[in-house]
Amino acid sequence: MFLEQVRKSSNTFVSYLLGVFILLLFTVIGQIPISYAIIAYAEVGINPSDPIGLLKAIPSNQRLVLQLLPFLVTLIGIVFINRFLHQQSFKKLISSRNSPDLNRVRFAFLVWGGITAILLVVGYLLAPSDYIFNFKWTTFLPLLLLGTLLIPIQTSTEELLFRGYLMQGFGVLFKNRWAPLLFTSVLFGSLHFANPEVDEFGLGIMIYYIGTGLFLGVITLIDEGLELAIGFHAANNLIGALLMSSEWTAFQTESIFIFNGQPNLWAEIVLSLGICYPLIFFLFKRRYNWTAITHKLI
Repeated sequence: MFLEQVRKSSNTFVSYLLGVFILLLFTVIGQIPISYAIIAYAEVGINPSDPIGLLKAIPSNQRLVLQLLPFLVTLIGIVFINRFLHQQSFKKLISSRNSPDLNRVRFAFLVWGGITAILLVVGYLLAPSDYIFNFKWTTFLPLLLLGTLLIPIQTSTEELLFRGYLMQGFGVLFKNRWAPLLFTSVLFGSLHFANPEVDEFGLGIMIYYIGTGLFLGVITLIDEGLELAIGFHAANNLIGALLMSSEWTAFQTESIFIFNGQPNLWAEIVLSLGICYPLIFFLFKRRYNWTAITHKLI
């Protein structure tokens, strides 16, 4: 069992708290390059009280690398503490199976990536004036290369941290499944509080973030592993960064389209949380023959 397998060791919740502190140190180290870049641009006349403006001053592909670098360093930290602090195999952080199932990762990526692409096409056909065609080979190819290499590292790091490390740590504390699910979902949503989307949409966007965290936690617990969540999350961020960005997205990239319309938060929430996620859930349930769902969540 994904959560219960770490209880067989001598791990305690205190050891997980220590691990979180160590991970914060790794994250701070990873943020040094982007902090240095922001300071450098502040010195050339950009208002230092405007962090978004300072960030936008950095060339887009360079900015993307600097934004994603802390996740690579944090991933190294996760591997480090899992091995030396908790003295357990990295496999246990990913899955309760004998080995991680890459076919699950690919399937979830294709499903959500395909749906995301279809929704973009439909949105463009319904309101083409809301989209600017931005495709340029000289900027898109570096984005494609960098994004394909680094964005899956970012999303996998978030999954390993929230649905893996923290969920298992809370499982040690609470000895149940529903509490780790709720706590990690709220923490995952809180991680995105500083995103520019919050300034655009207001606090209502936290419903989407927490709801997405809840969905990823649910499929992790029912499937007894992170593979589906890793594939879904990678598709969400990578396909979005490649196909469409806007003034208010966390990744402002040289994507194929730039959205300049007026977004509708509640329509997005209903579409994602109310329609797409349930459909994907039942697709996974049917494909992987999920049973005893309530028991696996409680």
